[in-house]
Amino acid sequence: MTGAASITRNLASNTPRQMLNLMNTGSPLRVKLRPLVHRIGPKYASYGPKADVREFESDQPHQLRRSSSDVSNPAENVQKRIPWNKGKVVGAKPPLRPKHVWSIRTKLQVEGRIRDLALFNIAIDSKLRGCDVVGRKVDDVASSGYAADRASVRQKKTGRAVKFELTESTRQAIDDCLRATGKKPGDRLFTGCRGPGCSLTTRQYARLLSGWLAGIGLDPHLFGTHSLRRTKATLIYQRTGNLRAVQLLLGHTKIESTVRYLGIEVDDALAIAEQVDV
Repeated sequence: MTGAASITRNLASNTPRQMLNLMNTGSPLRVKLRPLVHRIGPKYASYGPKADVREFESDQPHQLRRSSSDVSNPAENVQKRIPWNKGKVVGAKPPLRPKHVWSIRTKLQVEGRIRDLALFNIAIDSKLRGCDVVGRKVDDVASSGYAADRASVRQKKTGRAVKFELTESTRQAIDDCLRATGKKPGDRLFTGCRGPGCSLTTRQYARLLSGWLAGIGLDPHLFGTHSLRRTKATLIYQRTGNLRAVQLLLGHTKIESTVRYLGIEVDDALAIAEQVDV
């Protein structure tokens, strides 16, 4: 047995008090004591030379006295974390069906909710994200005082300009909204309770949509503001199969994004191919 190994073995049989005394005297064996102190416990090793060893000594050598909090179950002291998506429907929201669209339009017309009808129709026709829908100004859709057939908007997310059409029912709803509110070019088209110079927030827009969906008997948790963006794009693809056209209307940079957005599968591609006879 070598000299270093013999010294280490002898030191291992010492009590914590004896080992601390050797470290306090500045003995050359101090280098050998440090790993042994760590073997006893990190709590004991973290104390300085002036520490009171009686706090850590026990009846058995090389064992540290533990408080009642150390021996308790650590799982009891940790609060149970609740997942953020517990009880919520996550994932892509499905588009609305044509019968749902007409049910909401009819309900808003009967109730005389002119602003909400214009907001809903623009969301369907423009195929824009919620933040782009609520941020529209009168100039974007009615620069000359009445609704135009087509409009162009720069998206906030990508910074790219996207063009969209406005159907007859949408143009009529916009004209009625402008006459009722007296708004002029430069004003916010859809204002909320924050003031005439502030547009609706996306959260207010989502609450309005929840009320529309609940009014026709749909579960608001199953749909979202993105459902309105997907509605017309999905119908265009189902009726034409023109993926490039849908990409341009949605303002996607890559066609792969449009494929994932529409959820196109192999069965969909085969169904389109079966319609073509050579």
